[in-house]
Amino acid sequence: MIRTRFAPSPTGYLHIGGVRTALFCYLFAKKHHGQFILRIDDTDQQRNVEEALQPILDGLHWLGIDWDEGPEIGGQHQPYYQSQRSAKYQAAVEELLRRGFAYRDFAKPEEIQVEREAAVAEKKTFTYSRRWMAETDAGIKKFEEEGRQGVVRLKMPREGKLIINDLIRGQVEFDWATEQDHVIQRTDGSFIYHLANIVDDEDFEISHVIRAEEHLSNTPRQIFMIQSLGYRLPEYAHLPFVAEPGSKTKLSKRKLDKYLKNKDFAKLMNHGKSIADRLGLETTADGFNPVIVDFYRQVGYLPEAIVNAMALVGWALDDKTEFFLMKDLIRDFSLEGVTKGAASFDPQKLFAFQEKHILTKTVGEKVTLCMPFLEKSQSVCVKRNATFLSALVNAAGDRIKVAGDILDFIDFFTPDKALSYNETDVAKRLTPESLPLLTDFRNRLAQHDDFSHEALERLMQQFLDEKQIKVNEIIHALRVAVTGKGVGLGMFDTLEILGKESVLKRIDRALAR
Repeated sequence: MIRTRFAPSPTGYLHIGGVRTALFCYLFAKKHHGQFILRIDDTDQQRNVEEALQPILDGLHWLGIDWDEGPEIGGQHQPYYQSQRSAKYQAAVEELLRRGFAYRDFAKPEEIQVEREAAVAEKKTFTYSRRWMAETDAGIKKFEEEGRQGVVRLKMPREGKLIINDLIRGQVEFDWATEQDHVIQRTDGSFIYHLANIVDDEDFEISHVIRAEEHLSNTPRQIFMIQSLGYRLPEYAHLPFVAEPGSKTKLSKRKLDKYLKNKDFAKLMNHGKSIADRLGLETTADGFNPVIVDFYRQVGYLPEAIVNAMALVGWALDDKTEFFLMKDLIRDFSLEGVTKGAASFDPQKLFAFQEKHILTKTVGEKVTLCMPFLEKSQSVCVKRNATFLSALVNAAGDRIKVAGDILDFIDFFTPDKALSYNETDVAKRLTPESLPLLTDFRNRLAQHDDFSHEALERLMQQFLDEKQIKVNEIIHALRVAVTGKGVGLGMFDTLEILGKESVLKRIDRALAR
């Protein structure tokens, strides 16, 4: 059975580059009726952030990238945290030592550095002399009596080549002479990621290691350990990294200021921030950043839009098909369609996918998506029923690009007596010329019971004909009086949604100003 894995470290929020890797692992497994495994690579205790793990799990769940085994659900290969698997790693270290593929080393860092500098001075490739290697108990005791602390190093080959067939990059060659004797166990007894990685892949029966290309350089030492321990060799596929917008440099959450100079990235960020600000969310770069998947969840993007966008970062089915749901991706995905070169993150394209996917939603589905944002907003004072919300969402149409955009219509949820006004619009539209017309039209509304869009439009036309005026002479004043601002939904949709009682109260309040 094909089994893939995604193994994030709990050192921060879920990066969209990590999302793309997890997605490709998931799609490949599901395409071949296999299993997708999640494990947590928390060997680096100094960098682990305990509270950062849950956003990673939540983010994957939100995107629909659900694992068959791993944290929260368990499985036959548990535990799924490297910090709980030390006994297995220790056994692997002991076996490598026993077979002569690793050794205990007592060199001090400064001694290694002297050798390294000497190689540089001679313009040679640095190769550790193994001068402080101890292969017997007596040798170990001698170095320990000198006050030295030991590590365990791999005893890497120094001749020949390693040739692997990467499922994306084809044949890749490495010279063993360029590999160092990598440390696999530190002086404090903790284990290096590379050792834990191959032990877990063996224990979890991982058939395909699909990961970012920065891990390609780690592959020789990992294969050396796999072969030395007699493990089964998985197949490898190294994905191109997700690059910055319009660049071939790896995307990083730490370069937000740089990315904000890109107009499309800035537009994405500012749109999200306007929603977050109205929800009272923290918008620090660590947690609120378009490079982090939680950014999109917080402001109301559709998970299927993010999945669609990220699937096309470095993969394509053909030169024309772009709209995919998860089921389509599972059917169509293949590693043959993955590019070798870096694939840029395109904020404009991501937003375009969001627009396409939200158009597939019914009014009822949009109401369900928007409701949590109204519930979270501290500005919402008047609770509205489902009929009201449906009418508002329907009238808003494609103005609601993401669910958080419902907050653009917050004036519909403001108590009539507390409606705030844009003073610039008030000065421009509530003029001495428009106020008498507004007063007259208000009185006609008071005597009119049918507040449907069509009836109100007919009433307005009758008013215009009788007064022999153009619609602009009254409609802008009416909008400001009813909504407090000069732009918004269609005027008759707005009147119908608010209803007669609310409309009259708002006009009266505006006239009283």
